[in-house]
Parts: sequence; C-alpha cells; structure tokens
Amino acid sequence: MDIIQAMIIGLVQGLTEFLPVSSSAHLIFAQQFLGVTEPSLAFDVLLHLGTLVAVVGYFFKDIVRMIIAFFKSLLDIVKGRFKSEIKRDPYKKLAWFTILATIPVGIAGIAFDDLVESLFTGITLPAFFLLITGCLLFASQRMNTGKINIDEINWKEALILGCGQACALLPGLSRSGTTIATGLLLDLDKEFAAKFSFILSIPAILGATVIQLKDVSITNVELTAWIAGFAIAAISGYLAIKFLLKLIKERSLDVFAYYCWIIGIIILVATIFFGM
Repeated sequence: MDIIQAMIIGLVQGLTEFLPVSSSAHLIFAQQFLGVTEPSLAFDVLLHLGTLVAVVGYFFKDIVRMIIAFFKSLLDIVKGRFKSEIKRDPYKKLAWFTILATIPVGIAGIAFDDLVESLFTGITLPAFFLLITGCLLFASQRMNTGKINIDEINWKEALILGCGQACALLPGLSRSGTTIATGLLLDLDKEFAAKFSFILSIPAILGATVIQLKDVSITNVELTAWIAGFAIAAISGYLAIKFLLKLIKERSLDVFAYYCWIIGIIILVATIFFGM
C-alpha cells in the first residue's frame, strides 16, 4: 500500500466513521476499487485511533466533565444520594448512560466477533445494509418531534440507543446513522441525538481497537504512508463531526439517506451485471 492509497483510505475512514453513511461499507468499497486486498490490521487499528483522536479532541471539555462527574457520582452512591444527584447534574447522567449504552455493543462484539468478521468479505451485503441505513435516516426524521434532551432521557432510552449501536456492527449499517436514527425514533432532540451518538463512539472505537490489538503483528511497516493515513483520518474525522452537528441543527439528514440509496443501488447493480 503506497502513501496515496493510505491517504485515501484514511480520508474514507475519517469521514465515514462519523457521517451517517457507514465506514465499514465504504472501506470495503474503497479497498476493492484501489486494489488493496487486505490492509494491515495494524494500519486498520491506527486509522481507528485517528478517528478516536478526532472525537476525543472535539468533545474534550465534555469528556473531562463527564469523567469528573462520574467519580463524584461514586461518592454520591456512598452517601446514598445517587438518584437525586444524577437527575440534577447532566454530566453525571451522561457519563452513566454512556456506560449503560455501551454494554450492548460490547456484548455483541465479543459474542459475534467471528460472525461479523466473516461478513466483511464481499461488497454485496454492505451495499444492501447501506440501503437499510438510508431508510432508517429517512423514516426517523419524519417521526421525530425532538422533545427529549439530556434532562429528560431515561435509562431505557439510553439502552435502546446502545442496542441500535450494536446492530451497526453489521457492515453497511452506519454506526452514527443507526444511533442517530434510533435517537430520533425515540423523540430525542436532533442535536442531542447526534452528540450522544458521537460520545458513544468513543468506548465503541476504543473497545474495537483493544479487541484487534491481540491479533496485531507489526511487519513491513510503511511508516510514511501509515502516518499520513492516521493524520488524514484524525483531521477528516474532526471536520466530519463539526459538519454533521452544524447540518443537523440547520437542515435534515435526507441528503445522506439519498446518498446511501444511490451508492447501495450502484454497488448492487455493478455486482449483478459486472460480477464485482
């Protein structure tokens, strides 16, 4: 893999990790078209670390407040005032609900790791699930009133969001798209749904990276290409988060639904008629 291929794959990873169009599907498509048959697992881990840097960098202040609030809430448990304090402090609620919503994807990732990995071998299934992502985005916006924010959300809604994120282990189901759409179907405020989706990505990406590390063997390191891919993934990921939060505040996500449908149909047609 040369530096141009690494930069393109890094760009695809950074943008599609956070835009609701499925990073897994686009990475499979990009690798197919670039002729990169099997990128190094170490490089894949490095790209995920790049997107992790992007989301942590963007929400750094919120993350620090959540960590402080979490440890304060442990003291609240000791003092027997956990329920009242978690309702009063949104960062305590956000910290605990992030942990709660991460449980489903953690269980699914460990239990179905081999099955999920086997689904990444072709482009037909990701293209099909990309169509499903488009349908979720399109339908969810038309069923949302945006009444629920951090003050109103309860543990059941957080857990359902986590189940939505777990479903996105399937290639072609966008993690951000599925969690945002799930949030909108639950009547979450659009901006809060997007923000919570991005925060949920932190433990999800970190967990996936840790699981991959056990199989990593670093050989034939293309240092310049890898550094370029990492940097592009981090920068483009940061910009993708900023862009989507602005877009969801001012407009709808229909453009991504149309995009998912178009790309999914093109790939399916190409597979059927050209044997891709």
